Order: sequence, then structure tokens, then C-alpha cells
Amino acid sequence: MESLILIAHVLLAIALVALVLLQQGKGAEAGAAFGSGASQTMFGSQGTTNFLSKVTALAATGIFVTSFTLAVYSKQKAEAVADQGVPDPMLIEAQNGGDVAPILDVAPVRGDSEIPPAK
Repeated sequence: MESLILIAHVLLAIALVALVLLQQGKGAEAGAAFGSGASQTMFGSQGTTNFLSKVTALAATGIFVTSFTLAVYSKQKAEAVADQGVPDPMLIEAQNGGDVAPILDVAPVRGDSEIPPAK
């Protein structure tokens, strides 16, 4: 289910970008004011302004809903991992009074290595 919502989210984002790019700026209406044949378009005399605005708002609402749903899924997954007793290494270090940054295991440098050992 989560992957379907993620796919829908990506498709809505692409559609929103396309819809915003299809819309014309405020200055593009000057030609229509002088009767440049806008009344013969498929969307009527107002053109695509209202139609594209409504579809853009619908896509933006869809992105909001899918974002919220994905956040809820993410929170549920994080709680499930925490309930399984998997300790967070950053939290353990902070509780022990140590450094917050995790300590990395470093392999020992062999004597025949081309890289000199750090001093």
C-alpha cells in the first residue's frame, strides 16, 4: 500500500509541475482582451485559466494528502522498530555520557601497506 501511495505522490508531483508550466502569466491575457479568437477555444471565452487553476489546486491537495499519509506510515514503521527493542546507537552513547557521534571500527594497518600509519 505504501508503494502505491509513493507512486501516486511522484505522479502528482510531476503533474503539478506540468500544470504550473502550462499556465500563462498575467500579461498573456492582453491579446485576448482585443478579440484574438479566444472565444473559439475548447474551454470557452475564459480560456484554460479556471480549468488549469482547479486542476492545479486538486493536484496540490493530492500531494498534501499523500505526503501526510506517507508521514503516518513512516511514523508507524519507526514505532514498530522501537517496539522490537532495537537500540539506537546514538541514544546509547548519549545515555552513557560518551560522545554522541558513533565510533567506527577501523581495521589495523599492516606493515606492508603503502599508507603510512597515523601518528
